[in-house]
Amino acid sequence: MSVSPRLGFERKLGERMVMTIAVVDYGMGNLRSVAKALEHVAGRARIAVSADPALIRAADRVVFPGVGALGDCMAELGRLGLIEALRDAIATKPVLGICLGMQALLERSEESGGTVGLGTIPGESLVFEGTMRDEQGRRFKVPHMGWNCVHQCSTHPMWHGIEQNSRFYFVHSYFVKPDDPQVVAATTQYGLEFVSAIVRNNLFAVQFHPEKSQHAGLTLLRNFVAWDGRCE
Repeated sequence: MSVSPRLGFERKLGERMVMTIAVVDYGMGNLRSVAKALEHVAGRARIAVSADPALIRAADRVVFPGVGALGDCMAELGRLGLIEALRDAIATKPVLGICLGMQALLERSEESGGTVGLGTIPGESLVFEGTMRDEQGRRFKVPHMGWNCVHQCSTHPMWHGIEQNSRFYFVHSYFVKPDDPQVVAATTQYGLEFVSAIVRNNLFAVQFHPEKSQHAGLTLLRNFVAWDGRCE
C-alpha cells in the first residue's frame, strides 16, 4: 500500500504515466483492506491512501470508503478540508463510494440526530426499523450484517462480469433513499427493498463492501480501475 504525503505524479512506467487511485483517509473505514483489494486488481496503478486534498484533486480516480457514524464522518471531512476536494473529484473523474461513503453523498441522514451530507445526490439516509419481521414473524436484526443478493437495475460498465443477483457483504444500519429513481443502480431485500447501489455520470456508489465480497467484489473493483466514468 502506497501512502504518500506528496503528489509525485510525474512517475512513469516507460513512456506511460502511472494511474493514481486515491483512497480518501479521514480516519474512518477499513482502509487497509480497501487498498489491498485495489492493489490486487489494479495492475501497475499506484494506490495512495491520503487525507491530502491536493492529492485527491490530482488523482485519476478516487475511492471514498467508510464505516461508523455519518456525523463523525462529516465532521472529520470538514476538519481535514476534504469536503470541497471530494466535490471537485465527483465533478471531474471516476469516483467510487463505499458504505458510509455512499450515505455521505446524499443531502441528509437520520443518523446522529440528523446530519447534513455532501448533497451530491438529492435524498436521505434512513434507519432500518428494529421492528421489521419476516413472513414467519422473526425480527430482522439491525445492523444488516452478512451476505445478501444485489439486483442490478440496469446495464453499466461497473457490473461487467458480475452475474445478476450476485451476493455481496453488507454491514449497515442505515440505507439511502434518493429522490430520483433514475440514479438507482441496484437494490437489495432486507425487510424491505432498499437501494444498494447508485450511479450518476462518473459517480458510482455501493452500500456493500466490495473489498470483503470475494470474487464479485474484486470484479467490481477491477471494473472501477478500468472505468472511464461514462455510463455506456
